[in-house]
Amino acid sequence: MLIYALTILISSFLLFLVQPIIAKQIVPWFGGSAGVWTTCLTFFQLVLLAGYAYSDWIQRFAPRIQSVIHVTLLAASLLAMPIIAGDQWKPGGEEDPLFSILGLLAATIGLPYFMLSTTGPLIQSWFAREQRDPVIAQRAYRLFALSNFGSLMGLLAYPFAIETWITTRTQAVVWSVMYVMFVVITVAVAWRAARRGHLHLEVPATGHQADDWEPDAHAGDTPGRKVPSSGPPGLVDQLFWFSLSAIATMLLLAVSSHITQNIASIPFLWVLPLSLYLLTFVIAFEGRRGRGWYLRNTMLLPALVMTGVMAWGLVADDGVLDIETAIPMYLVGLFLVCLFCHGELAQAKPRARYLTRFYFMIALGGAAGGLFVSMVAPRIFSGYWELPLALMLAGASAAWVGLRIHAGPLRNVFFAGGLISIAVCVHYAREVYADTARESIYVSRNFYGTLQVRERYVSGAEEPVRRLVHGVILHGMQDMNPDRRILPSTYYGPSSGVGLAIMEMAKASPSGIRVGVIGLGVGTLASYGRKGDEYRIYDINPQVVDVAKTYFRYVDDSRALVSFALGDARLVLEREQPNAFDVLVIDAFSSDSIPIHLMTREALAVYARHIKPGGVIVFHVTNRFLRLAPVVRQIARDAEFLSLMIEDDAADDPFGLMAMSDWVLVTRNKDLLARPEIRQRQAEIEDIPGLLPWTDDFNNLYRVLK
Repeated sequence: MLIYALTILISSFLLFLVQPIIAKQIVPWFGGSAGVWTTCLTFFQLVLLAGYAYSDWIQRFAPRIQSVIHVTLLAASLLAMPIIAGDQWKPGGEEDPLFSILGLLAATIGLPYFMLSTTGPLIQSWFAREQRDPVIAQRAYRLFALSNFGSLMGLLAYPFAIETWITTRTQAVVWSVMYVMFVVITVAVAWRAARRGHLHLEVPATGHQADDWEPDAHAGDTPGRKVPSSGPPGLVDQLFWFSLSAIATMLLLAVSSHITQNIASIPFLWVLPLSLYLLTFVIAFEGRRGRGWYLRNTMLLPALVMTGVMAWGLVADDGVLDIETAIPMYLVGLFLVCLFCHGELAQAKPRARYLTRFYFMIALGGAAGGLFVSMVAPRIFSGYWELPLALMLAGASAAWVGLRIHAGPLRNVFFAGGLISIAVCVHYAREVYADTARESIYVSRNFYGTLQVRERYVSGAEEPVRRLVHGVILHGMQDMNPDRRILPSTYYGPSSGVGLAIMEMAKASPSGIRVGVIGLGVGTLASYGRKGDEYRIYDINPQVVDVAKTYFRYVDDSRALVSFALGDARLVLEREQPNAFDVLVIDAFSSDSIPIHLMTREALAVYARHIKPGGVIVFHVTNRFLRLAPVVRQIARDAEFLSLMIEDDAADDPFGLMAMSDWVLVTRNKDLLARPEIRQRQAEIEDIPGLLPWTDDFNNLYRVLK
C-alpha cells in the first residue's frame, strides 16, 4: 500500500500548490481583481471535476488498457513543463480577459492539473482491484483521507513557507521537477496495476452473495447503520452524495466570505476555514478499518445546534459580534457541520468497485456548490444570502439523515432537530433582511462584492452622515449638511499625507494641477479640486462610480474637471499615454484582499511614467494588520526615489468626520519633502529585517504582518 499512499500524497500536495503558483504569475497581467481569482478557481473546479469523471469512465476498460491510456496522458502532460506562462499570453487590452485567462490556464497547466486530479480516485480503484478480500479493498477509502492531508500540507506550506522565500518563477520550476517525479512514480503504479489487477473485487471470500444491504458489525454507536453490498448505488444514493458535498462547499465559501468581509479583514484568515474543511475529510475517512472517527450519535446534534448559533450570529449585536466571539463561533460551526456532511458521506460510501462514481458525485457536488457561491449568488442576491441558505440546507440534510435511519431511538430526534434548525435559520435570515432594509438606503451586489450606503443622523442634525461600506471596510463618508458637504473626511483630511501633498503641489501651481487617484471610494479627494485642476480617477468596480455620483456629492460639487477610467488601474495606466500627474494617489490597501501587484517594483515603474519630474506618488498604507510602509520604502529605494511617511491622528476634527491614517510620499522632489508642513508630520518607518523589494515575481504578506 506504500507506493499507492506515496503517489496520492505527492499528487494532492502538488494539486494544492499549483493553484497559487500559476495564479500569481498571471495576476500582474490581468489585474488583481476578484475576477481573475474567480476565473482561476472556476477553471480548477471544472478540471478537477473532469478528472474525477475520467477516473469513473476509465473503469469500463480492462486493467491493461487503463494503464496504457493513463501512461500515455501522463507522458503528454510532460510537454507542458515547466509551468511558466509564456509572454504570448499577455493581454493586449482588446480581448475578453475571461477567455484569455481560461486559454492561458488550459495551455500552461491544464493537462498536468487534470492528471493530478485523476490520481486520488484512480489509484484507490487500482489498489482496491488488487485485493481479493473485499474487507481489505474497502481500506482504499483511507487513501482519500491521506489525499486531503496532503492538500492540507500544501495549503499551509505555501503562504507560510514557500512563498516567503522563493520567487514565483522558481516555485514553478521546482513544482515542475516534482511533477516529473510524480509521473515516474505513477507510471510504476500503473504498470503494477496492469500486472496484478483482477476484476472479482466484490465477491466475498465466503462466496456469500449479499443482498442489497448488509449490516455492518463495526457500526460503533450508530444504530441501524448499513453498508452497501455488491449492488450498484442507486439514484437516491448518488443524489445524497452530491447534496452533502455541495452543502459543505457552500458553507465553506459562505463562512469564509462572511468572516473575512463582515467580521474581520485579517490577512490569511481564509486559511483557517479551508484547513478545517480539509481536516473533516481526514477525520471522516481515516480510522481503524477505514470507518473514520465520525460518530453520528454524538456529533450530529452539536452540528445542528451550531447551525442555529451561526444564524443567530448574523443578527447578534446588530450583526457585528466581537472578533473574539464571532470567529471561533463560525469556525467551530463550520467544522461540526462539515464533519457531519463528510462523516455521512463516509458512512454512505459504496463498495470499492464503485468508489470512482462516489468520488465523481462528491466532485460534482463540490463544483456545483462552489460555482453557486462564486458565480451565481452575486448575480441573484443583493446580500450574502448564501450563508443562511447553506445553514438551512444543512438542517434539511440532517432531517433527511434522520429519515434514512431504519431503526433506533434517535431517528425522530435527528429528524425533528433538522426541522428546528431550518426554522431557526429562516427566522434569523428574515431578521437580517429586515435590519439591512432598515439601516441602508442602498444595497447592491455584483462580481466585486456587496456595497451598502448607510445613513446616520447626529443628534440635532437636519441632514445625515452617509457612509459607503463593504463588509467591515469603510470606503468613505460625507456629511450631507450643505455647510459641511464639501469638507474632506475619513482618511483624507487636510492634515493627512494625501491632503498635504495635494495642497502643497497646488501652491506651486496656482493655475491648476493634475491628480490621479487609484481607488474612488466616495470621491472624497475631489473636494480638493480647484478650477483649472484635473482629476482622473481609476476604479475597477463600475458600481462604485454609480454610487459615488448618486448618493454622494464630492464628485459633482468639485470645481475640478473629473474623469473616470474603469478597469484594473495598473493595466489601464500601462495602456495610457503618460498623464503628467502632479500627484498620483494609490489608495487600495485597506482590506485583507491586498492587490499586491499595485505595490511592486514593476508597478512603481508604471506610476513613475505617469508623474511629472517633480511629482509625487502617495501610497495609503493605513492597515490594522499589515506593515505596508516598509514595503513602499523598499521599492522606492530600489527605484532611487525618496520616501517619507506621514501619520495623521485626526485630532483637529471638530465634526467627528476624520479617521487616523498613514500615508507614504514617494518622490524625487527634495523640496516638497523639506517643506515645514510636511516635515513636521513626518513619522519613522520601522525596518523589517530581511525585507526585499516586492516584485511581480516575489512578494509575501506573511512577512509584513503586524
